Amino acid sequence: MFWKFDLHTTSHIDTLLEKEDVTLTEVMDEEDVLQECKAQNHKLVDFLVRPQYMEDLVTYITQEPSDDVEETIKYKYPNISCELLTSDVGQINDRLGEDERLLMKLYGFLQNESPLNPLLASFFSKVLSILIGRKPEQIVEFLRKREDFVDLMIKHIGTSAIMDLLLRMLTCVEPQQLRQDVLNWLNEEKVIQRLVDMVQPSQDEDRHSNASQSLCEIIRLSRDQMFQVQGCSEPDPLLATLEKQETVEQLLSNIFDKEKNDSAIVSVIQILLTLFETRRPAFEGHLEICPPGMSHPSFSVNQSILEAVRPRLKDFHQLLLEPPKKNIMKTTWGVLDPPVGNTRLNVVRLVASLLQTNTHIINMELINLNTLGVILDMYFKYIWNNFLHLQVEICTAMILAMPPAQSENLKINSDQDPVRESHLINHLFQKCQFIQRILDAWSSNEKAQAEGGRRQGYMGHLTRIANSIVHNSDKGPNGTQIQQLISELTEEDRERWETFISGQLADTNKRNTVDLVNTHHIHSSSDDEVDFKDSGFHQDSSLQQAFSDYQMQQMTSNFIEQFGFNDEEFADQDDVVDIPFDRISDINFSLNTNESANIALFEACCKEKIQQFEDAGSDEEDIWDEKDVTFAPDAQRRPRSSGSTDSEESTDSEEEDVKRDPFDPNNASSDDRMEVDTGEQETPWVSMHQCSMKVRFATELFRNKCVTANSVVTVMMLSLCDVADSDQWPGDEAAQPASSPGGKAGSLDAEESVTTETVTNGSMKETVSLTVDAKTETAIFKRVLKSYRYVQPVGGQTSAVSCFHVSH
Repeated sequence: MFWKFDLHTTSHIDTLLEKEDVTLTEVMDEEDVLQECKAQNHKLVDFLVRPQYMEDLVTYITQEPSDDVEETIKYKYPNISCELLTSDVGQINDRLGEDERLLMKLYGFLQNESPLNPLLASFFSKVLSILIGRKPEQIVEFLRKREDFVDLMIKHIGTSAIMDLLLRMLTCVEPQQLRQDVLNWLNEEKVIQRLVDMVQPSQDEDRHSNASQSLCEIIRLSRDQMFQVQGCSEPDPLLATLEKQETVEQLLSNIFDKEKNDSAIVSVIQILLTLFETRRPAFEGHLEICPPGMSHPSFSVNQSILEAVRPRLKDFHQLLLEPPKKNIMKTTWGVLDPPVGNTRLNVVRLVASLLQTNTHIINMELINLNTLGVILDMYFKYIWNNFLHLQVEICTAMILAMPPAQSENLKINSDQDPVRESHLINHLFQKCQFIQRILDAWSSNEKAQAEGGRRQGYMGHLTRIANSIVHNSDKGPNGTQIQQLISELTEEDRERWETFISGQLADTNKRNTVDLVNTHHIHSSSDDEVDFKDSGFHQDSSLQQAFSDYQMQQMTSNFIEQFGFNDEEFADQDDVVDIPFDRISDINFSLNTNESANIALFEACCKEKIQQFEDAGSDEEDIWDEKDVTFAPDAQRRPRSSGSTDSEESTDSEEEDVKRDPFDPNNASSDDRMEVDTGEQETPWVSMHQCSMKVRFATELFRNKCVTANSVVTVMMLSLCDVADSDQWPGDEAAQPASSPGGKAGSLDAEESVTTETVTNGSMKETVSLTVDAKTETAIFKRVLKSYRYVQPVGGQTSAVSCFHVSH
């Protein structure tokens, strides 16, 4: 047994630590030092928490390695030191978090000049983050005493690891009261205003990106926290500062009052998009994240943000017309001068978010600036920019699907019912000529394709926009207004539109429709196609109910044990007498066992005159003709056997098990034999010839699995009944006594007739014999069942081993 031997190998570190002059680098050179540390090897942990070695570990992650060290191993020890300090071992966390001298050495990394080493910064951030999670009170108190902590964090915000550390302080501090204290402290240190100042053209792109991402994450984290902890009485001070109108105005002033900088503009727009995240459906088809009736502050846009953005809409509109200078871009299909650019794409995204707020003052400002018209011009100009096409589709879909804003003017229709109309829809259909531009673009695309050109890249989105118009005109909240605007089109445009939606658009939708499931049957192309057709079995309700019950049964441990196949199911059925039938014991089968009809059918088949060859002129004798049979003298007599070709194998096998078969005519003694008159006379043994043929015919059916072995026996017994009662059995009067050495006269061939058949079914061999005693007018049936298991050929020969031998 394995536990008899001590297979646990002692770590080499234990042996190494027993040395008196072992050094830290020698221990760190061991391959399993990290595994042993995480497994809290007592000797190793006690070695590492020594003051000198803890100081060395902190030094490795805070100081630049020497330039003399080979580049491949330059950061080996800093990396191992970081892993050891962050292995989450209690003794190491306690020593590092409670020793202010070590914390000051660790904090000194932030006091280095920019830019920081990004790899060492990641080591520093990882160690301090785990200390914030394990020792929050001690670490927060230590950092609050450092007056320059926030300044240093903002100074190095261009390093991603420092940005991660700032966010870690907002998420990993527990309990809730301590987290609130941290938020208040950071707000007092004006961390939001300092991050906003980082997003301006004078700063580099890394600071733009990391400062913007930090502000976006603060917004999301604060809103999520407010939604999860609704019982919190104190609001998030950082979020409140970000949503102030003066903060948003400062952001916009940084990008518009100074030189245009693509990176700064995109970063500010990212912050505004995060502030506009309302978690409400953008347009029809989007999932509704906000539950109906939810009025939580985190699911609404602060009005102060919109007030700060509205005066700057003209500046965003001007960015669409005059974006920051971009170089000419050569593409595979042509030259873009100028290309769309990240700035204009984000401005369109901002417009989509502003439309989502559905605010009257914002909508009217966009209408006055004709911003939607400029966006549509860009849509049809940049035919291969699907990022732009998607945003334009979102804009149009929201305009069509949103109800009118609350401050929209009321209009009195013919029924004197006040109806609120959407100014955006009127502007889209009248000023922007939405319908006409769709029809013109579709015709232009068809013309280009007819001339051998490519299909325009915006056609997929244009199809969806057209479908949105049709859908909202029928079922949308602005359906009446849309239908009225379409009816006001010129007669030519109205006819073009009606022809378009009933013809080209309908055909396109039909082509785009994909059948998820084929309703027609898939036919097989093979010759065995009939095997795949539906079976004509009767669907019994009891069977269907049993199958349903089987599917609905609970997944219990007993079910799992009984699921699948039983080992006995793979054995021969004749070998198993106790096969479980529990699974369908409750199913009632109604079987019609009309044996008389089956017997009559079988007799009719036997009596037919079957010709194997349809040759009328054949001179071959008919095997079904009745013939006279005479018995030859003993010298000419041969034992009768009507067995199949398998009888020879049966005889060989039986000689191994039975030395002498009393029913075998070959074993009859000479004193039991009788002489039979050879004179010609009609005897009833012709019926025995028919019996033999019937038995052979039934045996063939058994081999083909048409009938059972019991049916063969039934045929043999019924065949004997074909001999009339008035007929004489062979030898009743014709037999003459003959002398024998034993003093007994007679012949077994005259008194007994043996019919033997051997049937092989797989590894099963069954020998059926019927012995008729004419003297006593009795018949004895014998059935021998043998099974063979074939083994692997040895020496080129195959041997068969008999498994059992049953006779009855």
